[in-house]
Parts: sequence; C-alpha cells; structure tokens
Amino acid sequence: MQKLSLDDALVDSLLAATESAAIAASALVGSGDKIAVDAAAVGAMRSAFDRIEVDATVVVGEGEKDRAPMLFAGERLGTGRGPALDIAVDPVDGTRLAAENLPGSVAVLSVAASGAFFDPGPVFYLEKLITTGAGRALGLARPLGENLRELALALGRPIGELRVAVQTRPRNERYADEARQAGALVLPFRDGDVAPAIRAAGAEGDIDLLIGIGGAPEGVLTAAAVRGLGGHMEARLAPQHPDEIACALAAGASTERILDLDELVRGDGYLFLTAVTDGDSAPTGDTLAGVARGAGSARTDSWVVDPHRGVLRVTRRHPLG
Repeated sequence: MQKLSLDDALVDSLLAATESAAIAASALVGSGDKIAVDAAAVGAMRSAFDRIEVDATVVVGEGEKDRAPMLFAGERLGTGRGPALDIAVDPVDGTRLAAENLPGSVAVLSVAASGAFFDPGPVFYLEKLITTGAGRALGLARPLGENLRELALALGRPIGELRVAVQTRPRNERYADEARQAGALVLPFRDGDVAPAIRAAGAEGDIDLLIGIGGAPEGVLTAAAVRGLGGHMEARLAPQHPDEIACALAAGASTERILDLDELVRGDGYLFLTAVTDGDSAPTGDTLAGVARGAGSARTDSWVVDPHRGVLRVTRRHPLG
C-alpha cells in the first residue's frame, strides 16, 4: 500500500486543472456538439498541467476509446520537477449531458503514487459494484438478489427502500431486471457514471449501490474516491466489442478475475471533481452547481476527496480571458 500526501499548493493546482476543463466546456453547454465540449475540456486541462509541479504519467485517460490527441495513456504531464504521480482522467464525464445542457456533467481526475493505479490496458469497459463501507460483504461473484439482501441487513432497511443505480444500456438490462425482481428501487441514468458511483460510496449519499458495466477509465479514477470515502468496490474487465475482446485476449487479460479496491488503487489517492452542469454530484448529500459564467468571470463548484481530510467542497470565482 503506497502512502501519498500532497501539500496544499499542489492540491490547489490539481483542482485548478478540473476547474479549467469545466470552464472551457461550459462555453459549449447546450451547443449539441459533444465532441467540441470534450475537445475544449481536454485542451484546457492539458494546458493547466503545463504549469503543475509534478512528474506525472497518464495511466487511464481519453486514449484510443475517444480518439483524443491529448491526455492519452502513457502521456507525461507536468513540469517534471515535482513528485512522481499516476493520473487517471476524464476531462468531461458526461459530454452528451453538457452538450444538451442536462445535469450531471463533471470534469474529473484522480492522482496516486507512481505505479498505484490498475491499468486496464486495451479494455475499455469494466463491470463495477460500488457501495458504502457497510456493504463490504457484497461481491460480483454473488447473485445481485443475494447482494441486496446482504446490503439491506447491513443498512438496517428493507430491500424495498434500497436505491440501485444502473446505467441505461442494453448490456445492463439484466442488472436492472434482477434488482427490480429483488424488490429494490432502480435509479436509471444514461450518461456519466463517475458521480453516481461516488454518491453510492458515500455514507450519506442518495444511492445505496451502483452495479453494471461502464467505462474502464471512469472505474479506475473512481476507485481513488471510493477508498477516500471508506466505500467498497469490486470490478471485472468486461470487453464489449469483437476488436476489444481480441485485444484483451492477445494481451492475456482475464475477464474472470475480480479486482478489489486494493488492486484498483494500491494506496492513497486523491480525486478532484468540478461540476460542468448542475447535478447531485456529492457523496455528502450536497448538490454541486454547474459553472456560472458572468461578465468577465466564472464561478466553479468542486469537491476534493482527500485521503487525509475527507471531502472538501471548494467554490471559487475565476477571471475569464
């Protein structure tokens, strides 16, 4: 387990990277162009890293999945003069949400000591189970109905009051069906699984369990926050397309092995998240506000999951131009 403690100046600089990405994306909120939203955020975050005193390597990023020219796996970030860090990044989780001016779009990155993050390699998707620390007995090897009965017992509530978040994709229909058959409430969401996952990990969040197959980069960067929040997480590689399956087999990746939190992030990790649009992004019951642009300035609303200090909410105003 690798320890990591960042000083206040570096925490502030890393938060500025997600703030910069969110502000850049906010100029295109409602544009209908999710590619332009993503490009603006990627460029702004990459520029912000040019001024950060770190020697960082992107472990999971935009990469081949999003055909991005920057923030790809293996890219070096920072001035090269600071601590060696791993970076897991998604400049905008929920590009469609931002493009259509819908709630829940966020700019997010996680950092950990060099070598700490799990590298999913050529696999773009993970099967994920995320819940509060009270659900540590839950696992992907168990049927969902059994997991829900265990969680209800741990939380001291009937199954009918459990709230299960499932992303609305054909690949996830069976999870929603099984949760409903067990008697739980299903909370469907279309895009952006980082915020719902972290809400599930927080003891005071409004989601009790997130289950299903979603992005591998998002799963890895979420792991740092789950650890910081004292939550529970398991994951399993879940390639979805023929080319992805072939690449996974060629790389010797196992789709049977279940990864626990200690394998997803081996030690302390920090997560930085800034809301692009309004949404219930916080694990403490708070609601983050999207970027508010005014005459010559923009206000951002963010939170930092710090392994030593817990969840820190930060609202700041920035000059534009």
